[in-house]
This record gives sequence, structure tokens and C-alpha cells, in this order.
Amino acid sequence: MDGVRRHIGAAERRARLALRQRLSGPARAATPEQVAESLVALHGTDPATVYLAVGARLVDAGKTVAEVERALYEDRTLVRMHGMRHTVFVFPTELAAVVHASTGLANAAKARAGLIKNMVTGSDGRLTQEWLTEVEASALAALARRGQATVTELTRDEPRLKEQFVYGAGKSYEASQTVSSRLMRVLGVEGRVVRGRPLGAWTSSQFRWAVAPPHPELPPAEAQPELLRHWLMACGPATEADLKWWTGWKVTDVRRALTAIGAVPVTLVEGGATAYVTADDEEPVAPPAEPWAALLPGLDPTAMGWQERDWYLAPQLRPALFDRSGNVGPTVWWNGRVVGGWAQRPDGEVVWRLLETEGLGGEERAAIETEAARLTSWLGDNRVTPRFRTPLERELSD
Repeated sequence: MDGVRRHIGAAERRARLALRQRLSGPARAATPEQVAESLVALHGTDPATVYLAVGARLVDAGKTVAEVERALYEDRTLVRMHGMRHTVFVFPTELAAVVHASTGLANAAKARAGLIKNMVTGSDGRLTQEWLTEVEASALAALARRGQATVTELTRDEPRLKEQFVYGAGKSYEASQTVSSRLMRVLGVEGRVVRGRPLGAWTSSQFRWAVAPPHPELPPAEAQPELLRHWLMACGPATEADLKWWTGWKVTDVRRALTAIGAVPVTLVEGGATAYVTADDEEPVAPPAEPWAALLPGLDPTAMGWQERDWYLAPQLRPALFDRSGNVGPTVWWNGRVVGGWAQRPDGEVVWRLLETEGLGGEERAAIETEAARLTSWLGDNRVTPRFRTPLERELSD
């Protein structure tokens, strides 16, 4: 490129988003595996998000629940596990080792050290590190025998999991914590257990646990570039700030991984705003043949994919669409930008409201209404309330 950086403007970024995030009609996927591979990670903190995010991108949305459950619990081609920023995601199973080595190892060491410190201090030394080692070995053996189990079921096999300790003694947030709740989270971050089938419907947040399937142990220096390469192919161009936020890594790790994959710098704003794409992703991307509409759920990986979001989400829309912790609620998209929000009413109807109306006439509104009707149809008798509720979602759902 003779030292001249290619410029990728907002219009091309929206075109990339439409195609690579499988949001325009012709780009929709046939299976949940294709969706997960395209997005790298599906947010799993709210169980319903996984299904809604997949359904928005499938050719046949009516098969969403059955197909996601097949992939997660029968074929095991998708796995729900802790990943970036201590968050639960659903990943393609072949990425489990990469995610664990690139982000999980450092998080796991901190999580275990914190548990041991809190447990020993909060029990006046009654519960020790040696005691915990014995209890967790017993719990994992019980889990292996059962195949899948809730924490309640595991405590029947290993009653010591019910032991409690005081967290934050003397502080305003002082509380009693149970060994089981903290230990299972630590084991999850360590990649030793994963979430299994939920209790009840697919919207349930009460999960069984299962022993994690075996995967190779990769060096972090090998895994981090690999994860970054996957993500840039899905979401590039991205700035260092985007990459640091999404991965939860130190900026030095981000820069080392960018160098390792030979990432190419581009500009997002004339004269500045450096971002990166992979070395084989410099060619211009044409927009979809037809404009498109989408209704995406709270915490959708597209809406949450970048830290710097002004190119697809106008700042004035954020107060209505985000909660106080920065979690996005259900969003309405038109042709690569967020233009409003949606909610499901108690009677099952999906309703929506535009917050940005420039360029949105009758034809565009009809396309959005078609997507709302599509979503209403496949939800059927299911009722979905986002785990993290936002001002507009609350207002619309009343």
C-alpha cells in the first residue's frame, strides 16, 4: 500500500456488519453453528439472548430453539463457558481451547486466589485451601458420575459444598456466601466445568453443570493472536480500544497479538482514528443488494461488539437503550444502524418504536414491521423479559 492507509468509512463498516454478522436477508445462516462461527461469541449472560440472537440470523427462525438445543446439548458443537471479561458466552466448540488459553487462564488464577482469600478470611481459618482441594475433587467426581447436575444435586453427594463464609466482613456489602456458588464459578472460569441444560424452558437462567469436554492446552502467546484473528474477520476494522474492551486484555497483549497476525492499519476518519483489519481483508466490501431490517435482543453481540459505537449507534439514543451498567437492551436496526428499540408485551405481541426517523418512510417501516411479525410468530407462547432492563424496553412492555 506504499505507506498510504486505506480508509474504511461508516458506510463500508455497515456493509461489513450486514454481511459478516449475517443480518441482511441473503446473508442469513442455515444453522446456529454458522451464526456462532460468524460472530465468534454469543453473549450468554441472559440465556434468552443466545436464542434470540441466533433466530434473528437464521433463514428459518422457527427452528431456532430446537437447533440451538441440538448444537448445545446433543451434538456439542457449541459450548457455553466463561470467556472474555469474566462473561459467559456461547462459542463454537473448536474455539474453546483458544478462548480458555487467551483469556481464561489469567482470569482463572485471579478468581481462585480471590475465592481462597475470601473463604479463609471469612471463616476465621476454618475453611482452608487444603479443605477446598478435597471438596472440589469430590464434587467433580460426583459430577462426572451424574453426567449433569444442579448445585443442589451436587450438595447431596458432597454436603460440604453447603458451607458458608462471610464476604466483606464489616463492609457495607457484607454478605454470607456459599462455597458451592463461588467454587462452581471458579471451576467454570478454569475451563473444568461448563453449563449444561437449563431447568425448565430455554429462557431459564437455572442451569445444570457438566464436566467440560477435554481440549488441548495452548500457550497464551499462540491463543491470543488466533482469537484476535477470528474476531477481526467478524468485526474488523476495529481500534485498539475496541479490541482491549472486547477481550479484556492489557493493551500490550492486544498490540502483541496484532503484530503476530500481521494486522493492517486502516483509517476510520479522514486524517486519523487508526483501526485494524487482517492482512487478507483489505479489499473493499460492497453493501448488500437490498436494505435490511433486524430486531436484535438485549446484549446482542453486534450491538455490544465494539466499544466505539457512534458509526452505528447515535449517542443521543443510548439513554433509552442501555441500562446504568452499560448493557444494551433490545434494538431495532435499519440498514446498519440502530434506529429504535423493541419489547414483548404480556400478550406476546412484539412492539417497537423508532428513536431516529431520518430517511425512514413507509417502505422502511413496513420492513421493520415484517421483522417484528416474524419474531412474534416464532416466539409463539414464549415470553421473554431481558435480564438487564432498559428504559425504552420497560415502557414498551407495559
